[in-house]
Amino acid sequence: MAEPLSVFRNARTRLALVSIALSTILTAAVLALVYVNANRTISSETRSVVTAELAGLADEYERLGMIGLITAINRRTVNAAERDAIYLLTSTDGRVLAGNLSHWPEAVEPGSGWVELTLQRPDTTQTLPVAAASIRLRRGERLLVGRYTTEARKFDQVLLQSVGLALLASVALSLLTGWLLTRLVFSRLADITRTADEIMSGDLSRRIPLRGSDDEFERMAATLNDMLDRIEQLIGNLRMTTNSIAHDLRSPLSRLRQRVELLTSPDRTPAEREGDASRAMGEVDHLLRVFSQLTEISRAEAGLGREEFEPLDLTQLVHDVMEFYEPVALDKGITIAESGTATQVRGHRTLIAQALSNLLENALRYAPEGSQIAIMVADGVDHVSLGVRDAGPGVPEVDLDKLAQPFVTLDPSRTEKNAGLGLALVAAIARLHGGALTLGNAQPGLVAELSFSRASGR
Repeated sequence: MAEPLSVFRNARTRLALVSIALSTILTAAVLALVYVNANRTISSETRSVVTAELAGLADEYERLGMIGLITAINRRTVNAAERDAIYLLTSTDGRVLAGNLSHWPEAVEPGSGWVELTLQRPDTTQTLPVAAASIRLRRGERLLVGRYTTEARKFDQVLLQSVGLALLASVALSLLTGWLLTRLVFSRLADITRTADEIMSGDLSRRIPLRGSDDEFERMAATLNDMLDRIEQLIGNLRMTTNSIAHDLRSPLSRLRQRVELLTSPDRTPAEREGDASRAMGEVDHLLRVFSQLTEISRAEAGLGREEFEPLDLTQLVHDVMEFYEPVALDKGITIAESGTATQVRGHRTLIAQALSNLLENALRYAPEGSQIAIMVADGVDHVSLGVRDAGPGVPEVDLDKLAQPFVTLDPSRTEKNAGLGLALVAAIARLHGGALTLGNAQPGLVAELSFSRASGR
């Protein structure tokens, strides 16, 4: 008993059964409506013809009397068989005066109006269905007019058979439609499930196959693939960051341990111990900066801070940050110039200012004396861009994609002041705002462009 029930627990079976049931019910309702309306139309047509003839004969009686009525009935009975018509005029005592019936039907009450009954046809021995109407004339005579409904009954049978065949065809079509529907839906779901299983087994490069149909399933698959790309990128960054932390923090921790050991050495003079303590504090400060930057990157990657988005005047924000760094630039013989304007955007003021500060610090580190650092703001169709260009040595093209990765720096003389997290934080802030960080060579120098989506805060 459990095995048959398990079939109905299958979503594919349930969907197919629901599709078949709904389609069958709808088709049955439509066919039933057609059948009822067809029968009603035929019955109404028969009744109209009989009623019209009965009214016409009654009018003949009023105008021409009994002789005129008998003449009219005899004229009609000539081709009555061809029209499946019946006529009967009797006296008050039941004697036949005219018509093609031998006697008044016992089942018909004279003057009772519309009736349906069965009569034996005079030219055959068959008993056939009849639809008729009767009236009493002014002097008590009885008049009956009707039609044999044999052909109508035959049509009714043919119509009923056609409705049955149509219903069977509908069920068959529903089966086919349900099968095709479940095949379409569940084949796409199978693609998603198979891809998810492969990803869960450890292959993060797997993606849901696209079929080029441009339907809702295709758009959902494309969206899921974009999500998987982002997840793979985040996991890759996490792995790289974890490895980098293990590698890059080993040196400052080792130096810190050495400084602490020297502090406890009895051979050190007070001046040497003071220097060791100062250098140990420097190592601690460096580690704190690294962990602070890692925390900021993690928060930005996790989307924290969107609740603090507000309308920003990007041009004014650039001007404020530039004023803060101008004294540092002047000390190095470097000028900072801003150009362009941008419409108001929604974003996190502190984080955007931090991103611009990181770009300026990076430019000031490599820009030669007497050069200029340019800050550029521009409006795009669906984004606003903020760029910083210096006149430094630039970066080899093969290394451009590495610069925004955590703990990556191309400076072989990197000190404890540069852990390679500045551009990684800028890239994370850009992604938080629905944009990206783009790096390129300006020949001379490096240009870093930060984009913000206009819809990022909506």
